[in-house]
Amino acid sequence: MGTITLEKAGQGQSKSAVATYDAVVIGAGVAGLYQLHRLREMGMSVRAYDTASGVGGTWYWNRYPGARFDSQAEIYQYWFSEELYKSWQPSERFPAQPETERWLNYVADKLDLKKDIQFSTRIASAHFDEAENRWNITTDKGENIQAQFLIACCGMLSAPLADRFPGQASFKGQIYHTGLWPKTPVDFKGKRVAVVGTGATGIQVIQTIAPEVGSMKVFVRTPQYVIPMKNPKYSAEEWAKWGSQFHQLKKRVRETFAGFDYDFDAGPWAEKTPAERTAVLEKLWNDGSLALWLASFPEMFFDEQVSEEVSEFVRVKMRERLQHNPELCKLLIPSAKDYGFGTHRVPLENKYLEVYLQPNVETVDCQQAPIERIVPEGIQTADGKVHEADIIVLAVGFDAGSGALSRIDIRGRGGRSLKEQWSQEIRTAMGLQVHGYPNLFTTGAPLAPSAALCNMTTCLQQQVDWISDCLAYARKQGKTVVEASKDFEDAWVQHHDETAAKTLVVKTDSWYMGSNVDGKPRRLLSYIGGVGNYHAKCDELARTGYPGFDIR
Repeated sequence: MGTITLEKAGQGQSKSAVATYDAVVIGAGVAGLYQLHRLREMGMSVRAYDTASGVGGTWYWNRYPGARFDSQAEIYQYWFSEELYKSWQPSERFPAQPETERWLNYVADKLDLKKDIQFSTRIASAHFDEAENRWNITTDKGENIQAQFLIACCGMLSAPLADRFPGQASFKGQIYHTGLWPKTPVDFKGKRVAVVGTGATGIQVIQTIAPEVGSMKVFVRTPQYVIPMKNPKYSAEEWAKWGSQFHQLKKRVRETFAGFDYDFDAGPWAEKTPAERTAVLEKLWNDGSLALWLASFPEMFFDEQVSEEVSEFVRVKMRERLQHNPELCKLLIPSAKDYGFGTHRVPLENKYLEVYLQPNVETVDCQQAPIERIVPEGIQTADGKVHEADIIVLAVGFDAGSGALSRIDIRGRGGRSLKEQWSQEIRTAMGLQVHGYPNLFTTGAPLAPSAALCNMTTCLQQQVDWISDCLAYARKQGKTVVEASKDFEDAWVQHHDETAAKTLVVKTDSWYMGSNVDGKPRRLLSYIGGVGNYHAKCDELARTGYPGFDIR
């Protein structure tokens, strides 16, 4: 239990009262729930805080129509409890948001976590006290908290770009950001709907609301390669089969490139005939998962010729579905001059392309005429045209990786500001700490696979386990401070950049590179050296007593 100085905690806590804990966790999503569980098991006094009114993180906020997994249910799992895995049965291979939110509530209730979570509370600031070696934390409610350790489980896609266009407040209809979707269902029936954005989220919204809308205009700026999702229902018998593989799956996901149960096992591209390559691509395409992206040929990330051949394979599939309509193909399918398959986030979809063949659906080419502003009647583009709408859906993304932490006033040694530092250059020590911010640990932060290129439950749990084990090591040694050294951080940033520079990913503009946020420093947000390699490096650090970390 934490302690309160000056007066009791609760509804009547005054601004002068200070709650004291061994650790504070920011966030109650996949990582935050598990981090809270681990620290409680270690006997630490800990409190978690979340802006939402319930648990779930991503799966609380992103309740837009069509929101669902693109990791299979059998691997989007917690691995610390075989009983927990087997006792919750997913209804299908890629469950939708409501089911996932129920699952995370089930986990929180089974572990009795909610009693140690304060909801509807935003962490406003966290300043490190060098004399006391503790964090002084404030909330948006004016509460004061002290903690030895601060663990940020804020999420990699949890800072929505909500105020995206001039004039949004003037719109006479309703505007909804997909990352801030209301709990009350939105009625699209017969409405004129404008959807801005065709990334993974926009695609899910578009394909889901298309049967309901009166008409829909989709504002397209960046075309996307897509893969049709295959989403069979799971019976109790089928889930029991997955449960029998619990230990094999747990081991497998830690070792693969992206934390899934599949990996690049097809063999070298150069050693296969054209027919053999096509057979591999066809098989993985028909799997209806992200396997074509993350389990076909890794050469597509490095070799422009391989990238182009795989990209053309996907383009052919998409052209057929668009009935070779030249205008739609030009707008919706990336060309060779745009970017290669897999260098952007690859969305799974369900009859998304067919939506554009409906007579009541229109595309707006935002490369030819970008959105200029939102006006009372709708959306005005650079050609002067006003596209009238009753509802505007903004699927315009997030300040990924760094945004959630940058929106908190975090200050480390000497008063240094994390927001200011990251506005100049985004740096971390393996996505686990930032030099100059003692006792601050991070999950889902930049320069680790969890920032983008990983099945999230795989990487977030691994980071939580590493952090928890590091804290246990420090406490056993009687130490009170853990901080990554500058040399260690410098070496990791250099390794990260050298690894990224070998790929085609850094040659494209995407949120992976921070390109979707004006002024954001350009650096691949996610470590691309592979989940298995990253885990091995983390394990080696733990085995050898955390060299590169100043534990004092």
